[in-house]
Amino acid sequence: MKQADVRPPFCRLSLAPSGHIKREYADGWRRGFLKMATFTEMGLSAPVEKALEMMGFESATDIQSQAIPVALSGQDVIGQAQTGTGKTVAFSIPVVEKIDVQSGALQAVILTPTRELCIQVAEEITKVGGVKGVRVLAVYGGQDINRQIRGLRNRPHVVVATPGRLMDHMNRGTLSLQNIVIAVLDEADEMLDMGFVEDIETILGACPQDRQTLLFSATMKRGVVQLARKFMRDFITVTVKASEVTVPTIEQEYYEVPEMQKLDVLTRLLDIHNPELAIVFGRTKRRVDELTNALQMRGYDADGLHGDLSQKQRDMVMNKFREGKLEVLVATDVAARGLDVSGVTHVYNFDIPQDIDSYVHRIGRTGRAGKSGIASTFVTPREVDHLHQIERITRHKIRRRPLPTFSEAKESKQRLAMEELLKASQAADLSSYRGFAEELLSQQDSMALVAGALKLLTKTRKEIPIRLTAEQPIRIRKPHGGRDRKGHGDHYRRPRQGYVRSDGRR
Repeated sequence: MKQADVRPPFCRLSLAPSGHIKREYADGWRRGFLKMATFTEMGLSAPVEKALEMMGFESATDIQSQAIPVALSGQDVIGQAQTGTGKTVAFSIPVVEKIDVQSGALQAVILTPTRELCIQVAEEITKVGGVKGVRVLAVYGGQDINRQIRGLRNRPHVVVATPGRLMDHMNRGTLSLQNIVIAVLDEADEMLDMGFVEDIETILGACPQDRQTLLFSATMKRGVVQLARKFMRDFITVTVKASEVTVPTIEQEYYEVPEMQKLDVLTRLLDIHNPELAIVFGRTKRRVDELTNALQMRGYDADGLHGDLSQKQRDMVMNKFREGKLEVLVATDVAARGLDVSGVTHVYNFDIPQDIDSYVHRIGRTGRAGKSGIASTFVTPREVDHLHQIERITRHKIRRRPLPTFSEAKESKQRLAMEELLKASQAADLSSYRGFAEELLSQQDSMALVAGALKLLTKTRKEIPIRLTAEQPIRIRKPHGGRDRKGHGDHYRRPRQGYVRSDGRR
């Protein structure tokens, strides 16, 4: 049955070269809609609204406010948006709303270019669909395929996959797409750059023709347009400008530092910056645990936050942080999703994030409500190209800073002590201390006394030698890096015999 016409006011119709009708929203409608873009106004189901509330989401981003209502109507959607604009939630909500949890069939497939993004998207959909009871499975190269086969036997409703590994399962007969009602291509341009076009066409061809298709891409390259014309019907295009990705009130800087010197650089910066509240991001749970212990050993009030903590432990850590009882919160990306704490003045990317989405989310924990903030990123020499990629996509220059020295950190602590002493000396009533002051001056000269007071007030921390487990550097993915096979990007030919597309072509 054809969908009812759900066009909002100011919706423009045009004929695409493929012959399909293309609908685009005029800016006037888009701006008007964004002013009331809260999730509660979108007519979402109670389980999804509850899940979003638990995730701490309230207001929708530009891409979410434009794409979600249209996708919920059943229309195919092309979302041209950079990572970091909230596009994962923009397609997660329609996917979850589309799922019939009473059925044990696989109903949604989401394709991503990398295993890191695959895992991240699967985690996000699991959160959005958790209250409803949606079962989600991540399928990617580099993980034991037998483990994935066991996961498929649990009859997931949604599979998030890299194209290469999904093709492996299709050829093995361990996965069927015959009941798919919605398919999503995330970062379509990157998947095409990596050489996945044949796999994507085979996968979409194996899905029912009446499925809904959502495509998200940072750029609308020729290959992406051709793919949309071939596999999408009567699609609607929504666009978010790249200039909306980062917040102008955040000062972004980076330090090129060898892996084994990161801890020293971090503690020196903490002493120099003297943040009111700081969040330090680590890439893994192990990193968070080790870094938290290291900071505590060096005398900092720090605690960690990651997915292995119970809700009670998480609440305890967050309460301490909100109340200012913690100097530093060390967290993983997943644990910090939806984290909203006012007063965070500094964010430190101890490990550069895997993707742009995570970078924008991390630094967005500071510079909130129009206040200024500082985001410092540590990159090893082999990760500089990855940082430059972040600059290109966010269209923001990240300033390189020289590495801080121990003497600079020590001087900063001494100056802080001096400010505290000056502030104390200007207190309204010091009469009860004057007698002791006169007695001290009779025994020692004033210079020595002031120096002694500064020494007592200066919180000196020794750089205790601590060795953290090294993390593998993140390198920029080359455009022709080949297929997803055990996570190495090796070139190989996958067997295609025996697999027939839904239109009858091999």
